Amino acid sequence: MLTDNSAHCVSRCKELELVRELDWRAWPPRLPEQPIFYPVLNEDYAVKIARDWNVKHDGAGFVTRFEVESDFLRRYPVQQAGGQTILELWVPAEELDEFNAHIVGKIQLVHEFH
Repeated sequence: MLTDNSAHCVSRCKELELVRELDWRAWPPRLPEQPIFYPVLNEDYAVKIARDWNVKHDGAGFVTRFEVESDFLRRYPVQQAGGQTILELWVPAEELDEFNAHIVGKIQLVHEFH
C-alpha cells in the first residue's frame, strides 16, 4: 500500500531530454522494447540503479522525483522487485498518457551521476 504519492524514476540522457521538452510535466512514450514504465518508490534504490548501472552502461544516470495523485496511484499495486526496499509500480506503456495526466506539479531532477 502506498503511504504517499512520491515516486522516483531512473533516466538516461535521451529520456531526460524528452522530459525537458515536455516542460518537466510528463514522461515520454515508451520505446517498443519498454512495455512497462517502472517508477520506483525508494530514492536509495533509484540512486543505486542510476549510479551503479546507468553510469557503467550509458556514461550517465539521472534520478527524478515526482508526485502523482494518490487516488489514481491506488490502481497500481506496489510490486516488490527483490529486497524489502526494492518497490516499484508497473505502469503499462499504453496507460502512460493517463498516468502523466495525474502527475502533480513538475518532475524534478534530484541526482545526476557521471
